[in-house]
Amino acid sequence: MADPGLTSPSGTPLRSPNPSLALSFPFLREGSRGWPHGKEQPQHRDLPSPLPTRRNRTYSATVRAHSGPVFKGVCKNFSRSQGHGFVRPSHGGEDIFVHISDIEGEYVPVEGDEVTYKVSRVPPKNLKVQAVEVKITHLNPGTKHETWSGQIISS
Repeated sequence: MADPGLTSPSGTPLRSPNPSLALSFPFLREGSRGWPHGKEQPQHRDLPSPLPTRRNRTYSATVRAHSGPVFKGVCKNFSRSQGHGFVRPSHGGEDIFVHISDIEGEYVPVEGDEVTYKVSRVPPKNLKVQAVEVKITHLNPGTKHETWSGQIISS
């Protein structure tokens, strides 16, 4: 496949590249499937949460929440394995979401625990709020409580 008229400066004939060479690109080509064959699609649990946790909350949102009023409520439910729960405000209204990173103290909250909390708006629309700086003020009597280290005590 050498063109007799093309030579390098050293005089050797130039050849065209191997026509069977195929390039592989890491991105999806037009008309291909949405996810490559042989790879598992991401599960819902693998996707990042849109809710701000203590770690990824902005400094200004943290300052606004910290300077806000303290509310009282009762733990409606909390799942340690899922990492979140809800607080029922004592003044009434809609239940408030609470993330595991926003709970302060040594005990995992259970249903019926009295808590105090502050609120922080949930972006991007800032229409809903979530509980932050959640502290258990009174353990629900007659229930078993677990510490974050895994010890179980009964109150």
